[in-house]
Amino acid sequence: MSSPEPQQSHAPRSAARRRQRSTRLSVAVALLVLAALLIGAAAVAGTVLMLTLAGVGAVLLGAAATRITHSELAAARVEAGRDRAVQAAAYATITERRTSENMRFALDMQRKIAEREEIIAGFELALNTAQRQLSEQTRKFNLEARRADLAEDNSREAADAAARLEASLGQSEERAAEAIVRVAELEAELDVLKAELALWQVTASKRNTA
Repeated sequence: MSSPEPQQSHAPRSAARRRQRSTRLSVAVALLVLAALLIGAAAVAGTVLMLTLAGVGAVLLGAAATRITHSELAAARVEAGRDRAVQAAAYATITERRTSENMRFALDMQRKIAEREEIIAGFELALNTAQRQLSEQTRKFNLEARRADLAEDNSREAADAAARLEASLGQSEERAAEAIVRVAELEAELDVLKAELALWQVTASKRNTA
């Protein structure tokens, strides 16, 4: 888009040209009126000489008026062409700027989407690890539970061993509960990240379509 100073300087020049054009057209009209008055005066006089002089004068005045009008029409066409060229250049600049803005927006959205996908991949890996840990803790818990059941069936001499197994069972149960909480947290964070990613992808698609 052209700068404000050229536009402001172009406006006074256009106004000055319009005033000059109006003045010149007024002169052309005045010449035609004068030619008509000469013809009328010669007709009233009724002499051949006056009619001849009036005819010659009318022709010259009409030619001058025609020349002035033709010059003004040519100047108007040139000015209109110049204005159209300025407008076309301004529109081209606007289009180029909008295209550049759209490209920057698309690149920024692609970068954000790539970063978000990388974060989601990390969370998915952490979730898989937590799920494996939960499975392992669950297996250990079940094993300790079976050992505790077997220990309870043994004689009183195995009471100490059963107590140790009970303590180990409590620890396994606590670790399993912690793993369950961690898995739930990771799943919630992963759902939020996937929702943000979907929103960004829809926004980028709409912007590119526009």
